Amino acid sequence: MNDLLTRYRRYFHANPELDDETQGTAEYIENELKKYSCTIEKPINGSVCAFFDCGKSETVAFRSDMDALPVRENTGLSFASSRPGVMHACGHDGHMAMVLALAGEVHKRRDTLPRNVLLVFQPSEETTGGAKRICYTGIFERHNVTRVFGFHIMPGVPKGVVAGRKNEMMAKSSEVNVRVSGVSAHIARSEEGADALYAAAEFVHRCYDMFENDLDKIEFKLLKFGKLTSGTARNAISADAELEGSLRCFSEEHSAFLRSRINDVAAKLERETGTEFEISYSEGYLPVRNDPELFELTAETLGDVLILDRPSMTAEDFSYYQVHAPGVLLFLGCGEGMPLHSDKFDFDEKILEKGLSTYLKLLEME
Repeated sequence: MNDLLTRYRRYFHANPELDDETQGTAEYIENELKKYSCTIEKPINGSVCAFFDCGKSETVAFRSDMDALPVRENTGLSFASSRPGVMHACGHDGHMAMVLALAGEVHKRRDTLPRNVLLVFQPSEETTGGAKRICYTGIFERHNVTRVFGFHIMPGVPKGVVAGRKNEMMAKSSEVNVRVSGVSAHIARSEEGADALYAAAEFVHRCYDMFENDLDKIEFKLLKFGKLTSGTARNAISADAELEGSLRCFSEEHSAFLRSRINDVAAKLERETGTEFEISYSEGYLPVRNDPELFELTAETLGDVLILDRPSMTAEDFSYYQVHAPGVLLFLGCGEGMPLHSDKFDFDEKILEKGLSTYLKLLEME
């Protein structure tokens, strides 16, 4: 199996595609799936799914994302990306290799499996949320999917170790855009202005202080700003400032509450500084929350799951599958190498054997 996993992974790595423009990847997967006794479906652009009818009333689904990132690869690998500026820098090449190799095992075992099997290869995880659009097609309902599993290859988890936790696993992530409007004036007559730069900086300070000291009832939360743009000259009060950041938490209720508190900070600063704040939030992905009962059964079946103390504050559109069926997303550790999305990201392909063997145990799980 290692030879097959390696072949698949290296093909996908060398031929990355972005967003939902994954037709070449889907064609390769489809050609491999045609070897097996399954029904092939293409629910959305750039996707491919395989349904194995094992004569059962319920179905288990396994999901892989397909899309790459707009990153110029700098690994020096013999199978590096053949497309300049496009790279599998988030492990999706490994995810596809594991689920595609699983197809052959499902084919061989289909007469003895406890459930039908649906394999989902989806585009646009990194961009617009292909999982959400696949779910909207009703494919889970048509095949009566009652549980869904997925992996994310993850740096920082020991190599070859399967890790996870029940409930909070990966965050809801919303982009935060803040525009502050003030009045410019020469610094020698600053009292005539309304300092947008100061208001923006004070806004960041107060929000950070609030998140650190005043929101204890929400255990897992994050607000950080990575960009501030303001001003035209060193000796002029700034009339405009723009902040770009990210808000992350683990429920829609907490998201609404945190937004209201952030807006309260802005309203108070408006009164104090004479500036005006305009704040917008992107919808973002839903939080990944592993079904508690299914996770407990998964951990008991596997026997070697590393239980994480804290969730990841990164986001994943696997969460949309969990709206339609109980689901568990697991991390497959790749050690302390390059971080995800790095132009040097790579992993030891031997970990894919561990991922596939884990899928096989979940495939047989009652």
